[in-house]
Amino acid sequence: MTIWSTGKATAFAAILAASLVPHAALADDQAQHESSRHDHSASISDGPEAAYLAANDAAMDRMMAEMAAKPTGDIDRDFVAMMTPHHQGAIDMALAILKYGRNEQLKRLAQEIIVEQQQEIAAMNLAIGDTLPPSAPAPTQVSPDKNPSGSMQRMDPNMKM
Repeated sequence: MTIWSTGKATAFAAILAASLVPHAALADDQAQHESSRHDHSASISDGPEAAYLAANDAAMDRMMAEMAAKPTGDIDRDFVAMMTPHHQGAIDMALAILKYGRNEQLKRLAQEIIVEQQQEIAAMNLAIGDTLPPSAPAPTQVSPDKNPSGSMQRMDPNMKM
C-alpha cells in the first residue's frame, strides 16, 4: 500500500466522520425540540402568551404530521407533498404572530411571509401540473375579535395569490 492510497483512505474516513456529526446533532436537536416544545406553555397559565404558544404548537404539530407523507414513487410530487405543509406551517405561525404579537415590524414581516409562502405553494403545484382554485385574498389582517372560536384560520395550500 502506498502513502498516497493511505492518505486517500484517511481523508475519506475524515470526510465521512465529519459528514455524520451534523446528522447526529440535528437528530439530537429535533429530539430536544420535540421534548421541550410543549413544556413552555405549562409555565404560562393564560393570556395572550399562552394563546400564542398554543397556536404555534398546534401549527408545528400539524406541520410535522403532514410532512410525513408516504412516498408515491413520483419524486416531484413527493417533494411538493412534503414542502406544502412546511410552507403552510410558516403561514400558520405567521398568522399566530399577527393575532397575538405587538411588534409592528414583526407583524409586517409575518404578512410578507404569508404572501410569499402562498406564492411558493402555488408555484410548486403549478410545476407539477396541478390546477389552482380561484384567487382569494391572503388573511394578513388577523385580530383576536375576528376569530371568536380561538382557533387559527388555516390557509388553503392551493390558494393562488
